[in-house]
Amino acid sequence: MFRRRVLPLAGLAFVAFYLFSRPEAAAASINGVVDRILGGADNLAVFLAALLG
Repeated sequence: MFRRRVLPLAGLAFVAFYLFSRPEAAAASINGVVDRILGGADNLAVFLAALLG
């Protein structure tokens, strides 16, 4: 039970620290994650179009 409370709070504290100490790097990290998600969605759309078409 202790881990369930401490680990999410520690993760949130790390994210807040990273955001406020290095905002440019945090923004670049978020942009990289979003780009990968969008790339995966595009690849999935291409796959489904080829499968159905």
